This record gives sequence, structure tokens and C-alpha cells, in this order.
Amino acid sequence: MISRLLLFFTILCLSFSVTATDLVVVVNKDNNINVLSKREVIDIYMGRYVTFPDGENAQPLDLPAQSALKNDFYLKLVNQDERKINAYWARLLFSGRAKPPEVVRSVNDALQKLQSSEFSIAYIPESELTDNLKVVYRLNEN
Repeated sequence: MISRLLLFFTILCLSFSVTATDLVVVVNKDNNINVLSKREVIDIYMGRYVTFPDGENAQPLDLPAQSALKNDFYLKLVNQDERKINAYWARLLFSGRAKPPEVVRSVNDALQKLQSSEFSIAYIPESELTDNLKVVYRLNEN
């Protein structure tokens, strides 16, 4: 009985730590943008704009399908889960109005692309920040 309770609490703690990841939206440190509003991040990630507010190209990077971080990002950003985001992009792709963010294989791949391009933008766990990146928006629970 005690071992079952310990297992239950361990799983509960692990699941909480996975869902409690602080996500940040980042760009290359050489990007001219220092801060983005939630609306600007939404516009870039939902295909409404293909540029940063200063007019430079924005190349949003997305994590792979069924990634817990991807689902968490879209829930925090637009209050939609990955299934609804996929349906949104299916409609836009069918109409030819927009192109979804480039999908990378992992957070490490996103970090590599961010370091090599000042036009890329990505969401990553705050714990993955490096000196080569600049936080332009912080996602929170609200």
C-alpha cells in the first residue's frame, strides 16, 4: 500500500514538473527585436505576419507533433491544443493563405537554427537559454 502511494506521488510530481516548464520565446542575440507583445507572437506563429515589427523576415520554428512543449506553448499562447492548431493550419493551407512554422526535430535543433539565423524565432524551455539568445516574450499560466 505504501509503495503504491509513493509511486502515485512520484508520478504526480513528475507530471507536474513536465507541465510546469517555463517557456520563453527567443531570437538570435543579433536580432534587432528586443521585445514582442503576445499579439505579435500570435501573429507570427499563426501565420498572420511573416515579418517582425521592424519589417525583417520572421522564420518561426515549431517543435515536432505530439511534443508536450508544443502543446503547452499553444495552450498558453492561444488557448488551443495541438489538435485545434493542426485543424487551423489545414484550413489555411487548403486556402493557400499562409504557411505554418518550420518544424524542427527537437529543442536542440531549434537552438542550432537560432544561432545560425538572426531571423529565426522559437519557443524553448527557459532552462535551455544560452548567451547567444535573447528572450523577446515570456509565456505564463495566464
